Amino acid sequence: MSGRTIIGGKACITWVLLGVMLFLSACSSSQTPSKEASPEPTGDEKKVEVIISAAASLKASLEEAGQRFEAEHPNVTLRYNFGGSGALGQQMEQGAPVDLFVSAAAEPMERLVEKGIVKSEAVQLMFRNSLVLVVPAGNKNIKQLTDLLKPDIRVLAIGQPDTVPAGEYAKETLQHEGLWEDLESKAVYAKDVTAVLAYVESGNADAGFVYKTDLKNSAKAVLALEVDPDKHQPIEYPGAVLTDAKHPQEAKELLEFMKTPEVRDIFTTAGFEVVEESP
Repeated sequence: MSGRTIIGGKACITWVLLGVMLFLSACSSSQTPSKEASPEPTGDEKKVEVIISAAASLKASLEEAGQRFEAEHPNVTLRYNFGGSGALGQQMEQGAPVDLFVSAAAEPMERLVEKGIVKSEAVQLMFRNSLVLVVPAGNKNIKQLTDLLKPDIRVLAIGQPDTVPAGEYAKETLQHEGLWEDLESKAVYAKDVTAVLAYVESGNADAGFVYKTDLKNSAKAVLALEVDPDKHQPIEYPGAVLTDAKHPQEAKELLEFMKTPEVRDIFTTAGFEVVEESP
């Protein structure tokens, strides 16, 4: 009888010790953080996508500056929409989602201010540019604007004046010189300066009006002449964060980033004049 009692006591002790071990194991496990219990990333760590609508003439320079910005802001991805400034403005008037707009003329930006899409105090003057006449490489027949009247100049490419600021500047220049009526029949209209340059490079146009900055990356079009800036309104690029921008802080940081010394060089090398401060 006593032997069975001793054996039963040992069994009881064994079960008690096993229970204690399981309890301690459970406590230890509950104190070990699991992946599911890790905190959510903060807002600063979450990826944001900033949408930029900008004049086609800014494409190469803005994309290069954007790469540097993304390198310094790994949580930000930039998405671009390049085109004629007037056409871009119309898209925003129709509700296109945009965080930052950089125009190649004041008028498209002014329209957005009038409609409350951009606040006037948010507008900054960013860059200045100049208008040039380009021809296919090897063409040396144009030395002055009146040479456009020559019979062998059959096609003149310009941006659509209603939606492309460069086209508007070109038309103003030709009107100033009293040449527009005689040259209008030669004009072929393009959606932006990139398309104008393509017309000239391909030989489908004998000459075309683009910005000085557009020639930097062209091997098939050459400068015929620089247009006197007194013949048209100033070529200025205002930029602004839209009133209903989804990511206004990041868009504003990008706007300021473009004026920093190391990034300013990208635009000056391309031929832009970077405006130090808005008036």
